[in-house]
Amino acid sequence: MASSLRLRPDLRPDLRRTAARRTAARETAVPLAAAAGATASGSAKWAVGGIIGGSAAAGVLAAGSSALALYFARRVITPARFRAEDQEVLAVIREGRALQVILAATPDSTVDGVYGFFFDGGRGHARIGRILSYSPAERTVLREVEHVYSGDIATARRGWWSGAAYPDPAALGLPVEDVLIDVDAGTAPAWLVRATPAEDLAPDVWAIMVHGRGATRQEGLRALRAARELGMSSLLISYRNDGLAPSASDGRYGLGSTEWRDVEAAIGYALEQGAREVVLFGWSMGGAICLQTADLSRHRHLIRAMVLDAPVISWVNVLAHHAELNRIPSSVGRYGQLMLSHRLGRRLTGLAAPVDLKAMDWVSRAVELRTPTLIVHSVDDEYVPFGPSAALAEKNPEMVTFEPFDRALHTKEWNVDPERWDRQVAAWLRQQLAPRANPGDQETAAGNATPN
Repeated sequence: MASSLRLRPDLRPDLRRTAARRTAARETAVPLAAAAGATASGSAKWAVGGIIGGSAAAGVLAAGSSALALYFARRVITPARFRAEDQEVLAVIREGRALQVILAATPDSTVDGVYGFFFDGGRGHARIGRILSYSPAERTVLREVEHVYSGDIATARRGWWSGAAYPDPAALGLPVEDVLIDVDAGTAPAWLVRATPAEDLAPDVWAIMVHGRGATRQEGLRALRAARELGMSSLLISYRNDGLAPSASDGRYGLGSTEWRDVEAAIGYALEQGAREVVLFGWSMGGAICLQTADLSRHRHLIRAMVLDAPVISWVNVLAHHAELNRIPSSVGRYGQLMLSHRLGRRLTGLAAPVDLKAMDWVSRAVELRTPTLIVHSVDDEYVPFGPSAALAEKNPEMVTFEPFDRALHTKEWNVDPERWDRQVAAWLRQQLAPRANPGDQETAAGNATPN
């Protein structure tokens, strides 16, 4: 989940104004429980919640709570048009050919590693390297600028921090093909990076990279080296509503419940190109999409393994976490979840179909996961709590391996320690991709064994 669900104060509903309008009009809110037995005439006539008493105060409170719950629900499923430039640039220093940048100290900018920095509305992109100095008192940090891919960082005043350190495979020195994948509403662009097969691994296993909410296929570039080390060709895909692929008819995220069909289309493309099996890589919401693909796709038996980085294992948990971050009462947060998952909520949220949050709760469904899965997740992830990832591994240790990181925040495990990420992912996948023993061969070997 590359973008936060944190609500901007200037965009929050004015609950007092909403309450005043409702009181003046003498309206009372109808609960969702009652709506099942009554006909609603207009989206403003019902609100999610418990049974509301007849007092005017209760009606006002319900109206305000419903407005906030609706805003929160829509915020979750609506793609953002613009990315907030919340990282301030204080100065750029040039020493010969070397560049350094002084940034305002933030939780992101003060963690060592290699990152992307986007500025000028996303038209500029630089790769930011190690920390050279940090002044907590002045709240500034000096970092190395490793490369500027586009734009003039010397003129930048604000931008946003990203785990996408590279703009495309070519920046990694890798040959790339631009391909199109047929999806429901047209064609979705993808990058295809072909690899020279490793001698000891099957050359017909492809890696499919699935980015997170609000991110792009650049997110998957971090896994290319590990995939190529194992002899896998890689397909870095786009999917509905991400700004490259065609938008869904309702223009809303399905949180994995709809996007998995685009991953299924990517698997079909890989099979047409000679793949016999695939490994799915998913970041944040991309992890939820991969889990849905492994559960629902007609190609699920061809998914050899999954590598999930900071995945959404339970949307109920994530949405409750973001309600708390935004100081939204837990009951209001639950109203928002009900709006997303109930069929009557579609009229307010704009969803073409409800989102079944329970079906995407893999802590509850742990034993149903039958695809070998590696989960890499930082214990200080501020957007997607790591608890459900650890719980899934604990409940299904046969299928799920959990590798905790720290200091990486959200989806930046590779950025904090690229060598460790590549090493752990490659070592785990090497085991999963090893030639499978033929049961017949095992029986023959057992029959021919010489007794002691």
